[in-house]
Amino acid sequence: MELVVATKNKKKLQEIKDILKGTRVKLLSLSDFAKTPRIIENGRTFRENAAKKAVTIARFSGKLTLGEDSGLCIDALGGKPGVYSSRFSGKNKSDAQNNLKVLRLLKDTPLKKRKAHYVCAIALADASGLVGIVEGICKGLIGFDLRGNTGFGYDPLFVIPRHNKTFAELGPRIKHKMSHRYHALKKARKLIQKYIERRKESCYN
Repeated sequence: MELVVATKNKKKLQEIKDILKGTRVKLLSLSDFAKTPRIIENGRTFRENAAKKAVTIARFSGKLTLGEDSGLCIDALGGKPGVYSSRFSGKNKSDAQNNLKVLRLLKDTPLKKRKAHYVCAIALADASGLVGIVEGICKGLIGFDLRGNTGFGYDPLFVIPRHNKTFAELGPRIKHKMSHRYHALKKARKLIQKYIERRKESCYN
């Protein structure tokens, strides 16, 4: 079965491929289609944005679709950047600019008040509509400088206390066993498997 991942972000797609390895689906992305509908991420929550992506692309492609929305929530900033994580520094955003803005806003904030968590919401939909939504969370701290050279987004700032390393320092092998995306995709795997089983049963009946 083909599963469309509603993203053009190559790094995010690779993470999803790595974590879903062994699932009985062939992964496609928006880059595999000539034209796709423009999706405006104007939801108030990660779940709303994920569902919008999944339903829109499922209706367009006629295939089972995975919509994902994720971001960083920092306690000292009242949960920001939240759903605005990818565009926190403005319209012409970049990971570097977003990270520097966070460091600037937390300039005089001590370590004990730099608690944060990553959130990942994943929605599955087919041409008939929404199949289900799941969510994963990973807790950590915001570091005082950028460390490491793997991953993307806020990974160079997001410190896992028990390792005393950022996601960007830990690398994909370790990150993919503890990240917010890992926890959400672990739940999504079950949704995908149940969906495949139901499709098989309907074929036999």
